[in-house]
Amino acid sequence: MSRFRFTTSLFIITLVLVVSSCGSSGSKVRTTNHSEKGKVYKNKGVASYYHAKFDGRKTASGERFSNSEYTAAHRELKFGTKVRVTNLANDKSVVVRINDRGPFSRGREIDLSRKAFMEITDNKNHGELSVRIEIIN
Repeated sequence: MSRFRFTTSLFIITLVLVVSSCGSSGSKVRTTNHSEKGKVYKNKGVASYYHAKFDGRKTASGERFSNSEYTAAHRELKFGTKVRVTNLANDKSVVVRINDRGPFSRGREIDLSRKAFMEITDNKNHGELSVRIEIIN
């Protein structure tokens, strides 16, 4: 019985480490032009951003994460999908490319690179935004 518990514990620890090491990596594509219409994926969701400790780590797509690029993590959207993320409080938007899986925190829909997040927020000290997500390709 103790061998089973040990194996199960080891599996759970490994899974937690793998999930927590996910980051995202870069694309230089961005826009705040609202003329490019997209298909609304989510009218209201919560966006957060990656911690600096993820810089240089591999993402689920195999790319290296960079907080200075316009990328994001999403649980379901295909890698390479470009989405417009619009801050519902100020109508600022940014286009990012999905290249990682996450976020794994309950209630959050998308994790943005820090550069993308800071471009659309008004409060640089707050880590979450209410956003609309539109698929543009």
